[in-house]
Order: sequence, then structure tokens, then C-alpha cells
Amino acid sequence: MNASENKQLLQTIYAELSQGNSAPLVESMAEDVRWTITGNTAWSGTYQGKQAVLGELLGPLRARFAGRYRATAQRFIAEGDQVVVEVQGQVTTKTGLPYNNRYCFIYRLVDGKVLELTEYLDTELVTAALGMRDQAPA
Repeated sequence: MNASENKQLLQTIYAELSQGNSAPLVESMAEDVRWTITGNTAWSGTYQGKQAVLGELLGPLRARFAGRYRATAQRFIAEGDQVVVEVQGQVTTKTGLPYNNRYCFIYRLVDGKVLELTEYLDTELVTAALGMRDQAPA
């Protein structure tokens, strides 16, 4: 796929994410996807493989949310196999705290699949709203 097709794929994914539907994102992940969250939070690090992303990252995140997580893209920039997406997230945690983080995601796509994802975000908000990854949600 070329840069335009990669950008279109992510625009389609984010149209669904803005409605709280994460299925297209999950379906687009390669089995050997690598998702890296920057910073020094309990959630920071690299999650290697689709099962690790689902079981160690997305599952524990969903367990903390009181409703559907929505992510609305503000901007897409594509070049080659890379697409940069600026995003505004919106959800309330089960403890009643808003978790409305702003992100910059850098995706690398190969053959229509997300192979790498680097996530830049407000790490202070992650710690304040989400707490420890390995701790059961309140």
C-alpha cells in the first residue's frame, strides 16, 4: 500500500474509534505488532505481539473505563509506510476521573496491517487517572 492508502485506512479506523468502536483497529494489527508507549509510567514500554497488546495493554485499560473509549483524530500526515495521527481521547474512569488524553501516534503499516505503533501522550495524566497497570482497577 502507498502513503495515501495507509492514510485512508487509518482515517477509516479513526472514524470508528470516534464512535467507540475499536474493532477495526484490532483487526488491522499484524500478529507481530509492536506497540510502544513512551515515558516512564507504569503503562510505558513495548508490547510485542497482538496477544500482548490485547491482554497486557488494551484489556487492563478497558477494565478501568466506565464507558466506551472514544478517540477522535485531529490530523493525519502520511509518508511512505508511516502515518502520524494527532488524536484526542475521551472517557471517564470507573473512579469518576476524566481521562481525556491527547496523543501523537506514529504508525508503520505493511501490506495494510499495523506493524509498529509509537504512542506519545500526557504521562502525568496517565499516572493520575489510570494508576498502576498491574493493580486492579478501583
